[in-house]
Amino acid sequence: MAEIFQLTAGGFGEILDVTSLLLILIGVCVGILGGAIPGISPSMAVALLLPMTYSMTPTQGIIMLMGIYIGANYGGSITAVAINTPGTPSAAVTSFDGYPLAKAGRGGEAMGISLWASVFGGLIGAVILMLCAVPLARIALKFWPSEYFALCVLGLTTVATLGGKEWQKSLVAVLFGLLLNMIGLDPVLGVKRFTFGITALYDGVAMVPVLIGLFALGEVFANLESYNSSEKKFEKPVYKFPKIGYYWKLKWSILRSGVVGCLIGVFPGAGGTIASFLAYDVEKRMSKHPEEFGKGAPEGVVAAEASNSGSVGGAMVPLLALGIPGSSTAAVLIGALMIHNLTPGPTLFTDEPDLVYALFASMFFANAFMLLVGIFGSKLWVRVSDIPKTVLYPLIFAFSILGSYSVKKSMADVVVCLLFGVIGWIMKKYRYPAAPVVLGVVLGRLMELNFSQALMVGGAASFYTRPLTVVLFAISIAAVVYSIVSEKRAVGKRPPETEE
Repeated sequence: MAEIFQLTAGGFGEILDVTSLLLILIGVCVGILGGAIPGISPSMAVALLLPMTYSMTPTQGIIMLMGIYIGANYGGSITAVAINTPGTPSAAVTSFDGYPLAKAGRGGEAMGISLWASVFGGLIGAVILMLCAVPLARIALKFWPSEYFALCVLGLTTVATLGGKEWQKSLVAVLFGLLLNMIGLDPVLGVKRFTFGITALYDGVAMVPVLIGLFALGEVFANLESYNSSEKKFEKPVYKFPKIGYYWKLKWSILRSGVVGCLIGVFPGAGGTIASFLAYDVEKRMSKHPEEFGKGAPEGVVAAEASNSGSVGGAMVPLLALGIPGSSTAAVLIGALMIHNLTPGPTLFTDEPDLVYALFASMFFANAFMLLVGIFGSKLWVRVSDIPKTVLYPLIFAFSILGSYSVKKSMADVVVCLLFGVIGWIMKKYRYPAAPVVLGVVLGRLMELNFSQALMVGGAASFYTRPLTVVLFAISIAAVVYSIVSEKRAVGKRPPETEE
């Protein structure tokens, strides 16, 4: 342990110069901007600036890309809170409670919560990465496809809480999301499914257009339906960050969600989106007021952002210790290392310890810079809600179309965005939650792939003979049973209605 702290101190010394700190700051700013623009994911933002690292030293290049990675994970929450348009897939969870807070005139509070939760979640992930990189990677390495499948099933149990009292509608929504993954080529056999001869559907339905359509366009269409030009304007909300004492009340939520995010991030392919859903589910189950989630609960914003940022540290664990990317962005970082003739894996700790611990140190600096940029920038970003609706709605529509097109430069994605905008509007009209659809899309392909691989590797027996798989299934069943029992108890405690 003393050696780890000594090496980390050396990592801080490695980047304590003007050039390195400036590169981290530039990376954070670019990452926040990229994350706030719908359609530009953290992995895309890192990939776009990857060529710039050719002329840098390996340490300088990696710490700048790390700053982009961390900044982009937070940047998605800005538009999610302000205009219900998640800039990144994981920010969709932030919008569940962040946007209702903004609509209630508490935009500054929502922005402050997302910022501080992101910062401390990122710091929690960095600390866990620094202390537990090798042990956690060894645990992740032991996961078989059956365990990954069981982990996805555990993720689906969040449907029990995302739907609240109307869990049947939530179940329909998540099944719809799972069915969407049937479109495209079979991940194992390569067979075309429900493509109808359309080449653009061979890769399935893209996540970003679905997200933008469901949340952004769905909200626009719903508001246009009920729009009244003569309605009275609300008083201008006060964009004021809460005092430090307010965040202290949320400390346990931040800690729990940061740890959950980091642990989920360790498992390759899981990523910040699944971590956000699971952390949100954990917080809702542990809350004394679960009925407030989805209507503007601060703990909901905390869960989404702290877990999302915490997953960054987790994703770096298998990358550095095993050479296995924990997320799509981590995969891009592997490319950055290889550009500089560095091989990620166990030998990296012995061959390039200065670079590894400089990377650890850069995560602390990046989160500190993100806090500064967020404090001075969020008060401006949150004023998006001041724009008149006659201007705001066309702008959201235009950005949605551009964001969906920018992913693959495909008009097919624009059509998907418009289609899911209509679907989002219909779901909102009939009170079907959109969040389970996203959950189904996120987990569907991962579930199918690992289910097929588990059958090929160990047959059906692998689902009930591997202890860890059984434990994860048991936790999933317990989570659903807990939700049902809690709901029945809540109904039993309600006072009987008196006849008039």
